[in-house]
Amino acid sequence: MAYQHLRFEVSDRGIARITLNRPDKMNSFHAAMHAELRDALDALQADPAVRVLVLTGAGRGFCAGQDLADEEVRFVPGETPPDLGEVVERHYKPLVLRLANLRVPTIAAVNGIAAGAGASLALACDMVLAAESAAFLLPFAKIGLIPDTACSWLVPQRLGQARALGLAMTGQKLPATQAAQWGLIWDVVADEAFAGAVDALAQQLAQMPTRALVRTRQAMQQGRTHTLEQQLTLEGSYMRELGRSSDYVEGVAAFLEKRAPRFTGA
Repeated sequence: MAYQHLRFEVSDRGIARITLNRPDKMNSFHAAMHAELRDALDALQADPAVRVLVLTGAGRGFCAGQDLADEEVRFVPGETPPDLGEVVERHYKPLVLRLANLRVPTIAAVNGIAAGAGASLALACDMVLAAESAAFLLPFAKIGLIPDTACSWLVPQRLGQARALGLAMTGQKLPATQAAQWGLIWDVVADEAFAGAVDALAQQLAQMPTRALVRTRQAMQQGRTHTLEQQLTLEGSYMRELGRSSDYVEGVAAFLEKRAPRFTGA
């Protein structure tokens, strides 16, 4: 697919970068960008050379959520509104599930405002690194809606119900520094150091045992609903699998030989 609304590139270091590219619309979602994002995620899922994904936005914003001027959701007051549940099923649910099931770790590099589904998109990634000037916003209630794109699932688990409800009901902007202090995101970096910090984190994850990182994500996801016994059984299953991997053999050898490991993701 020829991309018009995002940029997609894979470096020779195994770092895939997807940049949402509608800066004049604060990288808000419309149907065409959804289609391109699905294609790019499927392409990197099928590329064994990819070791990590960085997801970011062009211009001064990360993503402002759904573009309300898009044909799929646009309507004139007085007319019958579109079926927003169908929009969620068609676009946002598959997007979150693609990220949750990606075979490589994911980094959201939040360079500016992340609002609505844009905030949800960032939080659906494994790690969120934000510029100091960035902020998160859940404005759904201001137009009579609820947080979607898994936001009603992700935010309460990270912040607890009191803070999650407060953010969702007031639509109050949460600065990146406070988001990091509250535990909503991994870290916040000064604007002038942001690009370098994103690249350093991406390189670090690209050099690590990819399968182990993804199994870590999956174990923590499943631990949210498991009993203690179920989780212990799952851990045993993953440890059995990873203990037979090439990266485990290399990791132990490197430890014993007092050298840096050379992981391949296998």
